Amino acid sequence: MKKRMLFEIGTEEIPSRFIPQALEDIAESLTSELAAQRIDCTEVRRMGTPRRLTVSAELDERQQPLETERIGPPRSVAFDDEGRPTRAAVGFAKRECVQVEDLAIVETEKGAYVCVRQREEGRRTHEVLVEILPRLISSVPFPKSMRWSDLDIRFARPIHWIVALFDGEVIPFVVGKVASGSVTRGHRFLHPDPITVIEIDDYREKLRHGHVIVDPSERKEMIRREIQAAAEEAGGRCQEDEALVEEVTYLVEYPVAVLGSFDEEYLALPRDVLITAMQHHQKYFPVVDGTGRLVNHFVAVSNAKARDMRIIRQGNERVLRARLADAQFFFAEDQKVTLEKRVEELKDVIFQTKLGTSYEKVMRFQELAVWLADELGYNNTEIVARGAYLCKADLVSAIVGEFPQLQGIMGREYALRSGEKLEVAQVIYEHYLPRFAGDALPSSAAGDVVSMADKMDTIAGCFGVGLIPSGTSDPFALRRQALGIINIILGKEYRVSLRKVVDTSLKLLGKRIERPREEIDREVMAFLRGRFVNLLVSQGYPADLVDAALAAQMDDLVDARARIDALARFRQRSEFEPLAVAFKRVANILREVDQSPETNSSLFETRQEGELHKRYLEIREVFSQLVGSSDYEGAMAALARLRKPVDDFFDHVLVMVEDKALRDNRLALLGEIYGLFSQVADFSQVGVGDLG
Repeated sequence: MKKRMLFEIGTEEIPSRFIPQALEDIAESLTSELAAQRIDCTEVRRMGTPRRLTVSAELDERQQPLETERIGPPRSVAFDDEGRPTRAAVGFAKRECVQVEDLAIVETEKGAYVCVRQREEGRRTHEVLVEILPRLISSVPFPKSMRWSDLDIRFARPIHWIVALFDGEVIPFVVGKVASGSVTRGHRFLHPDPITVIEIDDYREKLRHGHVIVDPSERKEMIRREIQAAAEEAGGRCQEDEALVEEVTYLVEYPVAVLGSFDEEYLALPRDVLITAMQHHQKYFPVVDGTGRLVNHFVAVSNAKARDMRIIRQGNERVLRARLADAQFFFAEDQKVTLEKRVEELKDVIFQTKLGTSYEKVMRFQELAVWLADELGYNNTEIVARGAYLCKADLVSAIVGEFPQLQGIMGREYALRSGEKLEVAQVIYEHYLPRFAGDALPSSAAGDVVSMADKMDTIAGCFGVGLIPSGTSDPFALRRQALGIINIILGKEYRVSLRKVVDTSLKLLGKRIERPREEIDREVMAFLRGRFVNLLVSQGYPADLVDAALAAQMDDLVDARARIDALARFRQRSEFEPLAVAFKRVANILREVDQSPETNSSLFETRQEGELHKRYLEIREVFSQLVGSSDYEGAMAALARLRKPVDDFFDHVLVMVEDKALRDNRLALLGEIYGLFSQVADFSQVGVGDLG
């Protein structure tokens, strides 16, 4: 029979971004630990606020019994012909601390053996939890943790109380100087008194009375209702942002929406400035009218319901007013200096010590972007060059210094206000895209090439001076930059040589790189390959097909994806496995041998050699046409016709004969077959049944 467990860790306020993952980690560790202890765990629930991490679950009352069977000597060795135990049986029983008569016989694949069967009754779950729960507390992997007082423990924030109950009974243990018990705490200000709880339903209700909504999903819905109701008071609606709703959910224990306002004059600021000031800096929700236009109202979410909510409202208004006044001043001052002049200021901004200033970086990737535009057949290189030249200028503006999230956005704004072409302004904004997984791609070809050039310069430069990502360390976000390049190429289906892009970028870096260019080129291509593989596998492509296709080539990513798509479709056809088998038979014999460059048909001694060569010549022309038109599925269907002549060849022809001329000629023939296959994929990496 199952009983309820309640486990709460009460703390100082934990950063909101830590909480969801911490709850997942605690629940996962609890489930894993209980499974290892043979205790079934169901209905696991995660709850939490800034001051508490809570997990509840339904658990068996006891461990499942443990039945063991230890094998001893064979029965023929343990007992003589008359069934009397030998010294082997007596010794085995003694080692296992049982009587000889307790030995059993078990039939195995090797015959009959004696064994000892024992059953260990499970302990009470309560006893097991005493051991497990302290370990859970010490094992939560926070991004940052701390120590406090003179204690030798670490946690996100100091622990003040622990609730640990199973079937209403306290699970006793001590972490640091805090003993577990049945006492929790309500809201820090609205209900600071201790609250004694018994089980999960009792816990939730008593905390509710203590002004704590402990269930995050309930708290989130409460926030949504509250902010929309508050916005309606101003005749508008809240502009919800899911990430902000999630963040605010873990900033408060008892959400109370507060409608505030600001002077209408601030509406003259760019929309993105207003939204950034409200959402990113103050965690406020902007209010819009029926047409989606911002109005001079916002909604804040307070963590308490004060006697006079006007005080809360006025405090939030005062803070936002100061923020918007700063933005207004910075915005006005920034427009006194053109973007063109700001580019010169980049000469005083270090991008990376070994890679030079931001100005030098701009000059490099501007040239790379123009080259890349030419490679892709984009003729309007003036837009590319101008957009690349200006795209980093807003980094030295006052408003971006105050609101870093606005880089690119303010560059676009200032470019338009200073008379730059709309296409140039769009490049300035779009060269940062895509910023994260699922983000929009640049809308223009000019934006594409400048974005790729900027990202490639960063990747090639960092690899060139040894700043290579390792583990979770990636200070220049090279993984994200690589995915950005790959997503643009795939999303726009640009047919470009990735290796040429890398090589050109390295040439432009010139003396900045500190290692052999060939070595850097190899490492960068391997890095890009790893990101490409991860992306495709995450999209559902089978890993073996990805590896097989990329073994042929990954210089042209669009072509590589086309071959993977064709492999996935062809895998469903009956010809697929014979094709893979034929390839592997050829590949196996060619491994680690030198091949003659050409096949000489005059040296054929068997019908099978001639037949295979004839079929190869017939298929080669058709195959080349199909590959040239990217019809890889058709090309594989053509290759599959080689299965029978390949099998006949291996069944009747000895390749590794003593006569060197014959041996080399037969290897050359197989090498030609191998060369066809390798234009599509390395089929030896594809998982099929028995590949022969």
